[in-house]
Amino acid sequence: MAVDPRAYKHAFANHPAGVAVITAQTPEGPFGLTASSVASVSLDPAALVFSVTSSRGSASKVLGAQRFAVNLLNASQVGIARSFAVPGAPRFTPDQGWLELPGGQLVLPTAHAALLCHSLEQVPVGDSTVVVAAIDDIVVDTPGRPLVYVNRVFHGLTADTPLPE
Repeated sequence: MAVDPRAYKHAFANHPAGVAVITAQTPEGPFGLTASSVASVSLDPAALVFSVTSSRGSASKVLGAQRFAVNLLNASQVGIARSFAVPGAPRFTPDQGWLELPGGQLVLPTAHAALLCHSLEQVPVGDSTVVVAAIDDIVVDTPGRPLVYVNRVFHGLTADTPLPE
């Protein structure tokens, strides 16, 4: 039986998710996208999972990259989350503060965490691709209020942050 798409969207619109920007350096230059589907999978080996909704544009570059960085954002980086969520918006600008590591990965030194990864497996599911990635290193760990996405709005989360009704 098919699930009602409106009910499905409503269910997940009201399910808060952490926000990350996934970046990859390619021969054509740097690419990145905002993702709210990042989740921990395993501690040993260290692995995570995320999905991208398209195989075009930035998503195709991230999917094709040998290595990439998963930058877990904090509340002060809502502007960066928005830039990487909108096609054609300014990305990798000097004022955003990106740092290119010797291996080519692009990280935000002010992110909650920057996880350097490589893909273990990619599984197409409908119009999305699920990526299981090994975490090779964690290069940033800056405490701060987490950034979450709920009901199509970014929020800085604290222990007593009220979420919209």
